[in-house]
Amino acid sequence: MLVRMYAKGDVTQVADGVFLATGTDVNWVLLADGAELTLVDGGYPGDLPLVERSVAAIGYRPQDVRAILLTHAHTDHMGALGAFHRRYRTPLLVHPAELAHARREYLQQLTPARLARHLWRPATLAWAVRILRAGAAREVAAAHARAFDSSGPLDLPGRPVPVATPGHTDGHVAYHLPGVGAVVTGDALVTGHPTSGRDGPQQIPRMFTHDPDTAAESLTVLAGLAADLVLPGHGPAWHGPVGEAARLAAAPYRR
Repeated sequence: MLVRMYAKGDVTQVADGVFLATGTDVNWVLLADGAELTLVDGGYPGDLPLVERSVAAIGYRPQDVRAILLTHAHTDHMGALGAFHRRYRTPLLVHPAELAHARREYLQQLTPARLARHLWRPATLAWAVRILRAGAAREVAAAHARAFDSSGPLDLPGRPVPVATPGHTDGHVAYHLPGVGAVVTGDALVTGHPTSGRDGPQQIPRMFTHDPDTAAESLTVLAGLAADLVLPGHGPAWHGPVGEAARLAAAPYRR
């Protein structure tokens, strides 16, 4: 079951100590524990005020963010990370396989030339205009990123457990939250995107994904997790077994 939450700037508590926030057609997650937070992803560069506002909306300060976790190093998930590091010295932790990507030693992201082939679709054109206004073309390299130890729960608020889900990027990772039966799926499994034309659990449109075959295989990894709440990088929360969400997402798509 989807929880309708598409409005930019929304912050919704979806479980005990877990909040889903929405920016410019993209989400981030806040994990609260006592006086500290973990921030998972950070929207577009232009979403920085919304990220800071989402922290304040749940009664915290940006300085209370103990660390930022990244699902993957695409611009729409990295926007706030540099500013948080400069302003608050917030560390950024990524999967070891995504470290070089976060530092922009290489780039696995939709190119302008590939996007141009899809701009004849009105919804895609409107989305492209929105994200450019939100800073999609800005530089977001994170030289301060460092790799976490991916062999168990991280010693951070929410006790997230990294789960490697490569394909969308080589180092894409989801975060399992066993304590609340949830999983932060990033772009390995989404529940909507302005360019997809449909709602519900799905793979993000193929043009965004570096290795679609590997991304499809990662759905089976997600399906094996004990979770009945999916918190995607795009689209609303999904209440139901993650295995069912993965099954629906595995259905073929054409875009």
